[in-house]
Amino acid sequence: LECIFTVICNLASKLENLDEFEVAKLVSTKITQQPNDKPALRLKILFNLYNLLGGPDSRFFVYMQALNLALNGKVVDHIIPSFKKIDCFLKEWNIGVKDQRNLFLTIANVLKESKSSGKYSFKFLTKYLATFSGEDSYIISEAKEEAVRSVIEFVKAPDMFQCDLLDIPAVAQLEKDSKYALVYQLLKIFLTQKLDAYLEFQAANSTLMKSYGLVHEDCITKMRLISLVDLGSNESGQIPYALIKDTLRINDDEVELWVVKAITAKLMDCKMDQMNQLLQRAHFWPASMAVSSIKTSNMEGKGNVASLISTIQANKVVEEGLPAGK
Repeated sequence: LECIFTVICNLASKLENLDEFEVAKLVSTKITQQPNDKPALRLKILFNLYNLLGGPDSRFFVYMQALNLALNGKVVDHIIPSFKKIDCFLKEWNIGVKDQRNLFLTIANVLKESKSSGKYSFKFLTKYLATFSGEDSYIISEAKEEAVRSVIEFVKAPDMFQCDLLDIPAVAQLEKDSKYALVYQLLKIFLTQKLDAYLEFQAANSTLMKSYGLVHEDCITKMRLISLVDLGSNESGQIPYALIKDTLRINDDEVELWVVKAITAKLMDCKMDQMNQLLQRAHFWPASMAVSSIKTSNMEGKGNVASLISTIQANKVVEEGLPAGK
């Protein structure tokens, strides 16, 4: 079957651009009609077709068909490696804003099906929302549900502590929305306030929290870490244990435990002065900048490993027939 379709796909690639698109559309549509029947094989055939085509319109159409096949056929892990080359694909395809929205949202949905790709899914969801910047309110309202989804995904994520959602118009519209204003308020608490504000919000809106699948204990954990980082704004570089205890609402013997948790999450770098009950020389940074905590002496070794991984992944792309850039 794969050989037969390889011959057909080769024929499609010999046609002029307009005919190529029509034939590629027909072939890929047929291949995706029964996504649950040998989905991995169907996806491989689509990859082969993609790599044989020359026109950017044809390639983009086939790639979108592959995304939907992976989603519907529940073989998302087969297409996730190609997402690393999306920026190159976008330059090659030169697609408009509407197509970009469709692409980013579909990728976010594909990644949502992968249990280990929560942060990656959030990245493409925010890319989708960002495409609505500059649009009128009617167009922006189309992204309302996805804006809510992005907020909930951020709040749920145990390893994300900062984001740019407040600066995105598609999310900002929620602030005055009669149905979703509380969702926006929750986001603002997680990005700009401390534990006390969250506890007050949760006490008044526990039903809302449960309706979105938010676990109170998980939210407290995240807000405690965020509140601890916020204490780092003290210019003296010293944070008394007593202040940490009161801010995080914990016992005396839990202070150092939470400091260790923050260090492990790469949110802070400090020394615990147990004699004076202080955090000394505390240095805090956004979660997005946590990588800067890696010591310079380790960077060369990391670069060597990254180079090796890149080589392995390049070979894997060839072996699995993943979409290749021109």
